[in-house]
Amino acid sequence: MEVKVLSSKLVKPAYSAGQAPMPATEYIPLSIFDRVTFEMQMAIIYAFAPPAPTTASIEKGLATVLAQYRAFAGQLGESPDGTPSVILNDRGARLVEATVDADLVDMAPSKPTPELLKLHPDLEAEHQEVVLLQLTRFRCGSLAVGFTSNHVVADGHATSNFLVAWGRATRGLPMGLPPVHHHAELFKPRSSPRVEHDHRNGEYYMPSPTDVVGHHGDAADNIVIHKAHFTKDFVAGLRAKASEGRGRPFSRFETILAHLWRTMTRARDLSPEETSKIRLSVDGRHRLGQPAEHFGNMVLWAFPRSTVGDLLNRPLKHAAQVIHDEVARVDGAYFQSFVDFATSGAAEKDGLARSAVCKDAHCPDVEVDSWLTFPFYELDFGTGSPRYFMPAYFPTEGMLFLAPSNFGDGSVDAFVPLFQENLEVFKECCYSLE
Repeated sequence: MEVKVLSSKLVKPAYSAGQAPMPATEYIPLSIFDRVTFEMQMAIIYAFAPPAPTTASIEKGLATVLAQYRAFAGQLGESPDGTPSVILNDRGARLVEATVDADLVDMAPSKPTPELLKLHPDLEAEHQEVVLLQLTRFRCGSLAVGFTSNHVVADGHATSNFLVAWGRATRGLPMGLPPVHHHAELFKPRSSPRVEHDHRNGEYYMPSPTDVVGHHGDAADNIVIHKAHFTKDFVAGLRAKASEGRGRPFSRFETILAHLWRTMTRARDLSPEETSKIRLSVDGRHRLGQPAEHFGNMVLWAFPRSTVGDLLNRPLKHAAQVIHDEVARVDGAYFQSFVDFATSGAAEKDGLARSAVCKDAHCPDVEVDSWLTFPFYELDFGTGSPRYFMPAYFPTEGMLFLAPSNFGDGSVDAFVPLFQENLEVFKECCYSLE
């Protein structure tokens, strides 16, 4: 697929005539949650069927929404006193226009491939902007919107709020409540701090001189991304099976994740004595009594774990229960314990590092990003909802993405990166209720 770049520009915030002037430069210090999250670009793709919205209308809406979400028009850096911060300087978001002499169907979105990376500005390059956008128009009249943002600035919840507001701004509608930013009075320790959980081996770890962090080697060459589609009926069958004898059924998320955990473990052909764990995000907004409009990161992680033997030999409900119990453990008290630990200075004093690091492969473990409850399909530039929404190409073995399917009927798409040699066994087991 040959993508031709037509233009690249910075889109700056457009303030309304009655709006108070913004300071030339303002600094939002990174919160303790921003500092432990992944240092990575979050890249997603939308596809809109013809008649697609015009570039002019999308750009105008972007300038409008950036006036409300200034962090996405700023940069990462330091305040004058050296504090890591988001710099609100209205630098702007990068907008790239491109065309491709092909039809959207030629991209075969059902099978994510490296071709998808062409729908984004170069993600390997150094970029000063927090947000990168590429509008790619296809021969058939369809439009792909490649959206990339820095995860340190905003988590999935905050980003989805921005995207919905962007669509509303493009349509000339009120954008909704403005974002609430981090400030000095947020996330303060209790008067008598109590560290009641092991954060040294959860959100942090003690690095060793031999640790190799990041992507390296040729592992990506042996990884394929399989898109599994689970119909509403299949999910209902899974939930019924997992919840047998249980008063309250497991959630859709708990059930699908339990099924995929077991299926991936079987496909990997691991020994029964090995332990497999999941890293899954838990949103702290409700748990800490913060508004849904909080902008930034407010996520910690649950770490369900089980031996391979128990995962494969015990019923589905075992895996679902392990997931349920670990997520329940990451409650408001857990978040406050983390606040007390992270603000104590112990992590810096002891040389601890954030455990959220990018890897080539997670085997025997699993990492999951669930977008099942985010309103990503509500991005409407005036011509209707997107035909589909999906993550960009991400060749990291064991890094799952769950998203609502484009059918809008309760079915779910799972994007599952696997080693090539494990793919056939995974496909054989993936749609079995046994």
